Amino acid sequence: MKLRAGMRWALGAMLAAAAASAAVAQNKVVNVYNWAEYTAPDTIPGFEKETGIKVRYDVYDSNDTLQAKLLAGKSGYDVVVPSTHYASRQIEAGLFQKLDKSKIPNWKYLDPEVMALVASVDPGNEYAIPWGYGTNGLGYNVTKVKQIMGDGVDLANWDMIFKPENAAKLKECGISMLDEAAQVFPAVLKYLGKDPNSTNADDYKAALEVLMKIRPYIRQFSSSGYIDELAVGDLCMVYGFSGDVMIARKRAQDAKKSYEVNYFIPKGGAPAWFDLMVIPKDAPHPEEALAFINYIETPKVHAAITNTMFYPNANKEARQYVVKDVAENPMIYPPAEVSKTLYVIKALPLNIQRLQNRMWSELKSGR
Repeated sequence: MKLRAGMRWALGAMLAAAAASAAVAQNKVVNVYNWAEYTAPDTIPGFEKETGIKVRYDVYDSNDTLQAKLLAGKSGYDVVVPSTHYASRQIEAGLFQKLDKSKIPNWKYLDPEVMALVASVDPGNEYAIPWGYGTNGLGYNVTKVKQIMGDGVDLANWDMIFKPENAAKLKECGISMLDEAAQVFPAVLKYLGKDPNSTNADDYKAALEVLMKIRPYIRQFSSSGYIDELAVGDLCMVYGFSGDVMIARKRAQDAKKSYEVNYFIPKGGAPAWFDLMVIPKDAPHPEEALAFINYIETPKVHAAITNTMFYPNANKEARQYVVKDVAENPMIYPPAEVSKTLYVIKALPLNIQRLQNRMWSELKSGR
């Protein structure tokens, strides 16, 4: 049957409009810059399927790398994930947009107690939502370390890495340390009985002395690569992020390795931190950024990330979907008596940041 001219025109217009609509949906994009090893397998595909928004996803392993891009401006990213001690100063500097909470309906699932802690760096919770949080501590190839140090060795002790005589024994099997001054100095300061967020230059000189004594025994400085190296047995002790060590543990188990990998929060206190989702001031796609943040806060979505990456999240509703082995692991969700010993790494004055960075360069060069 032939169509009349008017009907053909109307049908053509409808098809053109549908095609244009589909093209707009296909052209939607959100550019995400996040820490390495920080999603579940279905996180990005699930978001793209549900929203029709394409994700361009890049990773980094240092707050300094992210901050350099933010300060340079026009990074092109819509969602970035700085840690608390960097985010607070970046918020003060006006680098981020306030979140339109009306476009984040899953905000209702956020734990008020966790968000109260985040408010110490983001007053009023106006700019940031945690992606994940955790602690810095010691990860081991437990089997190998006990072969060297004896079965009675106390693995939950900062002496294992900060006493030269202990570090020397583990040199050959490999020691790795996080490659960020702001993640390392607080632990050393606390070990020395000083304020982990000290603003006293002399305290940092004392901390550097400790680090220089163990420098000959540190094989590498790494903030992400140590995961696989610990899993395959190329390292036996790391000062690293809690979830990263647990990822290494899972990979070693999946590969049916003959040794045990595990993470320990040392006695006497350890650094704690939050990684926060924020939207840069000059984000090219702020609406898509809000959609992405809201999707991450879908309870089952964020639970899947925790189940995969072993970092707790701030989504209270998500906890019912976290698998038992993760939810009940005291190194992932520390009990109250351990939580009391933890301390949040805070932003420091610029003169102390510069001092840390100079000392860090001196430490890494070994001079």
